[in-house]
Amino acid sequence: MIDLEKIFADGIDASFLVEIGLRSAIMFLLILTILRLSGRRGVRQLTLFEVAIIIGLGSAAGDPMFQEDIPIFHAVVVFICVIAIYKAITWIASKSETVAQLLEGKVLPVVKDGVFDIKHENDNTFSRMEFFSELRNLNIEHLGQVREGVLEVDGTLSVLFYTDEDTKYGLPIFPSSYRSVDISVNDGPFACMYCGNVLSHVSTDSPQCPRCKRTKWAQAINSKRV
Repeated sequence: MIDLEKIFADGIDASFLVEIGLRSAIMFLLILTILRLSGRRGVRQLTLFEVAIIIGLGSAAGDPMFQEDIPIFHAVVVFICVIAIYKAITWIASKSETVAQLLEGKVLPVVKDGVFDIKHENDNTFSRMEFFSELRNLNIEHLGQVREGVLEVDGTLSVLFYTDEDTKYGLPIFPSSYRSVDISVNDGPFACMYCGNVLSHVSTDSPQCPRCKRTKWAQAINSKRV
């Protein structure tokens, strides 16, 4: 029989519960203060280097919250050291582009002139469907609306759009339209479902995309941005 009291309440000292609450409140306020001093406003702006800093701070903050033999002052010292290291490294990174790219990565091209940038596809861990999701969140219906798109070092997607007059046929990215079509019975233009390359006609004898060598095609569309 499982002893739930032993699992959840074995050896509880009621007076120490109050101390845990106080320790937790102090550490939480310290974390907020340190994050504010770091100069960042939100998690969306964090780079991988800064995420590592947050993990380090969290580890230092967790133990003093509930272990009575670890004084809060020890965590404060860790906080000071971590932030000092963070400030020093970010200063060095501001002076050296090589160090900055080593710590934070670099901007990666995603879309160029209405098609996916396949030259850098192995430089990132985003799947095509994740890119589609990010593009849909920007109210983009197809790649022909996008002049250029880049993946920033913080994971956000920055996009430049074609004007309505310059919008061209492109690969649809919504599930209702992103589906393979039979090129032998449908009229073009067609968009390669892998790289977004658009052709007015695809031969059934040689259905490979000349850009990426894939063979699946979707019906290209050229609707304007709403």
